[in-house]
Parts: sequence; C-alpha cells; structure tokens
Amino acid sequence: MGAFGDLLARLTGRGSSPEVEVSAVPPVPTAADLLAALDRVETLVADGAVPGPVASRVARVARVVRDAIPRLDRLGAGSEQAYVVMATATDYLPEAVGGYLRLPREWANVRPVDNGRTSLMVLIDQLDLLARTMDQVLDAVNRSDAAALIAHGRFLAEKFGHASTGGRLDVDGRLQPPGALG
Repeated sequence: MGAFGDLLARLTGRGSSPEVEVSAVPPVPTAADLLAALDRVETLVADGAVPGPVASRVARVARVVRDAIPRLDRLGAGSEQAYVVMATATDYLPEAVGGYLRLPREWANVRPVDNGRTSLMVLIDQLDLLARTMDQVLDAVNRSDAAALIAHGRFLAEKFGHASTGGRLDVDGRLQPPGALG
C-alpha cells in the first residue's frame, strides 16, 4: 500500500496490518517476594488486630510456607505443589486475612454470614484448610528427600557390597569393631 493508502487506512481506522496487543505476563515471584508477602500478612495480624485463634493460625501457615520456600526447587518448576506454596503466600493467605480485616470487628465476630457461621469462623476454617494443605505439600517434599536418601543408601550398598554392618568395618572379609583397624 502506498503513502496515500496508509494515510487513508489510518484515517478510517483500517490498518493494513492490525497491531497485536501484547499483555505483560507478571514474573514468577522469587523466594524474596514470597517471604515479603508473608511478612506483610504477619504485619496485618500483629498487635492484636485479629483474635488470638486467627493470629496463631496465620503464624502456623506462614511458618510452613517459610519452611517450604527454600525447597521449592525440589517440587519441580510448574508443579501444582509449588504453585500452591506461591499462591498461599501471595494470594490465598493475604486475601483470607484481608477479607476479614475489611469488615468491622464486632460485626465480623458475631454476625452469622454463612450457614450460621460468623466471618471469624469462616476465616478460621479457611486458615485451617490452608494449614492442612501446606502440611501436605511440605510432607511431599520431605518424602521425596527421604526417598532420595533411601535410594542413595541402596546404591551405596549395591556399589560397596552389603547392607550396614552396624558400625563394624569390613576389612578383607573380616568384620572389625568400630575404631579397630587391622
């Protein structure tokens, strides 16, 4: 298309090649981002801003997430469990606490809103569910590490002969007590 055609296309809103709008994909949060998100939630519930049962549950969820963060690489990139850890720190936990804190305290603590449950009860149930889920994720990571340890032990036993001799050293087919060489 010539210059006149380009001008006409721009004036009429008909371009020769439509521009594609590219939306920016947010970067994957780093460990530091996840820890900062947990810090923000813990700050929200500090100094009596929430009842004790809420504060203790938030602390429990945050502790388990903190324990899981350094081990996210063991879960594998893109795994559902790694996503749950990330989403718990950056979305699920902050949204649950924030939703409760946006309500007037007295109303949230005594007014039934869901099948006779108050907003406080709903929040406690959500925090308990998050805690159970995070426990399962951390357990999966630990089981994976334990399985790797067992597999390595089996490899060593296979490579070097036999299973553990209870601390005795096998030298030339003769078992020696611990500390004895000869």
